[in-house]
Amino acid sequence: MTTPEPIRRFIEATNAGDSEAFLDTFTADASLDRLGAVLPRPPADRALEPVGQYRRDLRIVRIAEVEGSYRVHIAVKGNGFNGEGDMTFVLDGHRIASLVIS
Repeated sequence: MTTPEPIRRFIEATNAGDSEAFLDTFTADASLDRLGAVLPRPPADRALEPVGQYRRDLRIVRIAEVEGSYRVHIAVKGNGFNGEGDMTFVLDGHRIASLVIS
């Protein structure tokens, strides 16, 4: 499966440590659920943790479309968590409306 453009931009911005590009991947009312903690989209002056204080290298292992969302199995290397996990993206046009990290 081809990676949808908003997810590709999310990965690229995270890997580049580009907070502005990272924030631009989300809709204005997007939400993030990280291990059960639901956070609204951050204001423009504050980046979310994946781009903020920890350097990350994300690599898509596999991706599947499931009932209108995209389940992405990610390999992570960097300062902090190292390993694999799942992210579920709901897209709205060219942006991410919801991201669940489990």
